[in-house]
This record gives sequence, C-alpha cells and structure tokens, in this order.
Amino acid sequence: MPTLILVRHGRSTANTAGVLAGRTPGVALDERGAEQAAALPGRLAALPLAAAVSSPLQRCRETLQPLLDARPDLPLHTEERISECDYGDWAGRKLAELSDEPLMTVVQQHPSAAAFPGGESMRAMQARAVDAVREWNARIEAEHGENAVYAMCSHGDIIKSLVADALGMHLDLFQRVHADPCSVTAIRYTRLRPFLLRLGDTGDLAPLAPREPAPDEAKAADDGADAAVGGGAGAP
Repeated sequence: MPTLILVRHGRSTANTAGVLAGRTPGVALDERGAEQAAALPGRLAALPLAAAVSSPLQRCRETLQPLLDARPDLPLHTEERISECDYGDWAGRKLAELSDEPLMTVVQQHPSAAAFPGGESMRAMQARAVDAVREWNARIEAEHGENAVYAMCSHGDIIKSLVADALGMHLDLFQRVHADPCSVTAIRYTRLRPFLLRLGDTGDLAPLAPREPAPDEAKAADDGADAAVGGGAGAP
C-alpha cells in the first residue's frame, strides 16, 4: 500500500497571534510560513509523488502552491474530511483565554471525551480523517501501484490523530504527539499494519523514496508482517 506524506501547513497568522483558527476563513500563511512553503518542493524533490491532497482551508492550499508550481503535472485533490477540527464556538478565540475553560483540561487529558460547543467531538474528527486516509490509500494504490507515494496537507490535530491511529494508540494519548508547522510526517501503510517512518520532520526526506527490496526482504514487504529487527539498515 502507499506511503503517505503528511504535511502540516506552514506557520499562519493565527499561529503567531495565539488564536485558535479552526475553520475561520481568511487565515493565511505569515511571512515565515510562506518561506516554509517555498522550501517544500526542494525537501520533497526526491519523492515521486503520485498526487497531492489538501484540506480546503486557505493555509493548506497556500502551503502546497509552491509544490504545485514546481510540479505542474501533479494532480491536486481537495478533501473535506482532513479539514481542521470544527472547534465551534471556540474558533477565533485566544488560546490564552481558552486555557481557563474547564473543557481545555478534558481536551488535554481525556480528548476522546471532548466535544467543542457548537462544533464536533475529537473522536469524530479522528474518525473522519482516518476514513479519508484509508479511502485515499486504496485509490492511490489502484491508480499508481502499491509503492506509490502521495502528499496530504492538513492540520496539527488531524495529523496527530492519524499518527495515533497508525501507532495503535488510544486518542487519549494523542496530545503526546507533536508536529511543527510545515513539518512532514510519513506513514507507510501495508496490508497488515502501518509503519511510522517520520514524525514532525523538518530535514532531508530523500530516504523516503521507494526502493526495490532485496530478495530476502521481498516476502515481508509483500505482506507487511515483519518489522526490521535490529533497527534495519534503511535505504542504501
């Protein structure tokens, strides 16, 4: 099955203002975020991307634009289910102000029980994102083969919840995961289980390029049953 390259959007004006943006329209990349987005094509240059999938929100579309400019043949798809969590009445409020809300303790320590007033629950957020990735994995594999690589630009809580799912972690532990703006998190999906290859990476991504397995690796690669013992040698 494919390798998913999860890109968190670059730093936004809401990030620097300390505001919970949510789905508030008009939240753009700030100057630093634009620089991060401009560097993305170079960081992903070694990866033969089959497609790009984006949250519909402006900051994600702006993050992917330099990549699309560098690769004019790369198809772009918009996916509503990887949009930011619907924070409801919390959207647009200062994070410092929200820290005093009793619900924030639940969000931090028991997120599977958290539901935002006028918005959605964190369980619903994770469920829709996981469903979207599963369907995109199947689509990309059917169209481009099992060794395909594709990019998906989304948001911090969405990426953290997808990592928790990949690691078999309960959602209540997902706040232990961190992904910086414009960082890359890579998950290799197999028939039996996913493998987390990168988490919040801001450096060289060339080793993520697909390679032909050695003969003694072929069967394990086919069924996804075995992880590398002793750490594995990685890409040659």
